[in-house]
Amino acid sequence: MSYAADSGVCLDRILASTDLSGLTKKDATTFTRRLKAHFPRLFEKYTYVYGHQYDCYFHLQKLVEILRDGLKNRKPALKKLDSQRLDSPLWYRDEEQVGMACYVDLMGPTLNDLHDKIDYFKALGVTYVHLMPLYDAPKGDSDGGYAVSDYRKVNPTLGTVKDLEKLADALQKEGINLVLDFVFNHTSDEHAWAKAALDGNKQYQNYYYLFDDRTIPDQYEHTLREIFPQVRRGSFTFNEQMEKWVWTTFNSFQWDLNYSNPEVFNAITSEMLFLANLGCAALRLDALAFIWKELGTNCENQEKAHVLIQAFNCCLQIVAPAVVFKSEAIVHPDEVLKYIDKDECQLSYNPLLMALLWNSLATRKTRLLTSSMKKSFAISDDCTWVNYVRCHDDIGWTFDDAVAHDIGINPFDHRLFLNQFYTGRFEGSFANGVPFAENPSNGDCRVCGSLASLCGLEGALNDNDAQGVDEAVKRMLLLYGITFSIGGIPLLYSSDEIGKLNDYSYRDDDSKKHDDRWVNRIAVTNEDTQLALGETTPSNTAQSASLRVFKGLQQMIAIRKENAIFGQAKTHILETDNQHCFAFLRESTEGEKLLAICNFSEHPQSLSRSILATLKHSASKDLLTGETVEINSSALLLAPFQQMWLLPA
Repeated sequence: MSYAADSGVCLDRILASTDLSGLTKKDATTFTRRLKAHFPRLFEKYTYVYGHQYDCYFHLQKLVEILRDGLKNRKPALKKLDSQRLDSPLWYRDEEQVGMACYVDLMGPTLNDLHDKIDYFKALGVTYVHLMPLYDAPKGDSDGGYAVSDYRKVNPTLGTVKDLEKLADALQKEGINLVLDFVFNHTSDEHAWAKAALDGNKQYQNYYYLFDDRTIPDQYEHTLREIFPQVRRGSFTFNEQMEKWVWTTFNSFQWDLNYSNPEVFNAITSEMLFLANLGCAALRLDALAFIWKELGTNCENQEKAHVLIQAFNCCLQIVAPAVVFKSEAIVHPDEVLKYIDKDECQLSYNPLLMALLWNSLATRKTRLLTSSMKKSFAISDDCTWVNYVRCHDDIGWTFDDAVAHDIGINPFDHRLFLNQFYTGRFEGSFANGVPFAENPSNGDCRVCGSLASLCGLEGALNDNDAQGVDEAVKRMLLLYGITFSIGGIPLLYSSDEIGKLNDYSYRDDDSKKHDDRWVNRIAVTNEDTQLALGETTPSNTAQSASLRVFKGLQQMIAIRKENAIFGQAKTHILETDNQHCFAFLRESTEGEKLLAICNFSEHPQSLSRSILATLKHSASKDLLTGETVEINSSALLLAPFQQMWLLPA
């Protein structure tokens, strides 16, 4: 029999024994209709992973009951939103979408305080707020909240679940989508499941990867990479209470979940639906590349990881179709692309663009950016990139070595240069960054730092260098300008929008000083927002620069929202005749076009005006300045760090 036939028989039996009396008549109809539409695919994925297990169909029955309860617990307003989003499924490709990611305590400092920041978000133009992990977590070091102790409890220092629901409602009423983290590769060792395992409960010990001795861990270690080698070596931790080795990819207090156990899939689905029902529009899938373990591999990007994510997606389509997945795959560009699909992750971070924007800023050259984007930027029209410049994490240089080789760049040496440049170890560097996760075995590292400090503002202010301050601000606006215009959802990282400098105070905190990523986890104070909103005036050079950054971003966001070409249109990466310049063409299905040209150098640059011919018009208007640019025989001149957004005039 075919999968479809098998799934039909299976579903009939499951529905015959599933009690739907707790649902309203309308919800029961909706549930049955969606289940029949999506169950064949869910059945295919679920049985592919778990079909060899004797109790697979028992767990599948339990999963359907979890989905039923998820719909039952979904509020009427969210069910209405489900219907609206099903009628407009590509809402996330709209030019209106502009995101911001922030930690509650660094922007609030509580969930209730964030109500007062809604006007700030709206003034900037933000329509999507990603609140970094806010769940209950161990005190002290919790990997920035990514060690979750309870998915259904907000960290008490931030508020309560009721506070979160209230904020979600308030944001939705103001046209702002809420995004939350779905941390599903691991839990903290303080999670109820982990505590039960520690107490010897065999059922919950099977929720994790536990080993009696080093035999199997040693076999895995041959092919695993170390994520935080500066903190500890290896991917396993010995637990003295259980006298077992625990798989802990990221930290000793973060226990990897065992997805070879269908009970784990079901349990995490229940947690996922709880988060969806809080009122979020998207869930960021944290560390999704690591969820499936396969001996003899690096246990990243395995086939069954994709199958599991697709199965989770099916579950959302049945219960909460308004919610989409955002992929956080900071891996090789070819692997990033594999997660992007309407049936897997509709949204995806674009780590390649992020890394290569910084590369071009350091080298003043765009060859690697252009070649890489020509290969890897195009994705399905059903999906979209989330383009970012900075985030809560470090910068890793995840470009494609093959592309680098093709244009004569040695990848190893080039990564070494970038690390040296952005940690201020390269002569002439403008950056003030901090090395992160330096590997004592090979000297490799990543880079931490705020947008402003990495762009040179910190150094320029310290040197009282007015020109350096000006150049730093222009660098910041250039990087974000590209994310606003190249196609996808631009995502600001809170404190970037006001050019905040590195915060070195983490070095005095015992729970943070070992993790240099805290240098770019920076509080946005009421004084900062008052300055940005014009309620106070700048009193020093740093505040003046901050206001310039905010106003510059605000202007570009407003222009973006006024022009549909920044929404559902295709992007064509263009070659230029100047290695310091980057260019791309946006083209809608209706034939509307926009040409973006960017100068990554602190010196004026010229381009042949023939590039304007891509617009197929004799003259164009720069949306950023309002100036008219005509095709003629003279060169097209760009000022230092200038960008142009050209529409046919």
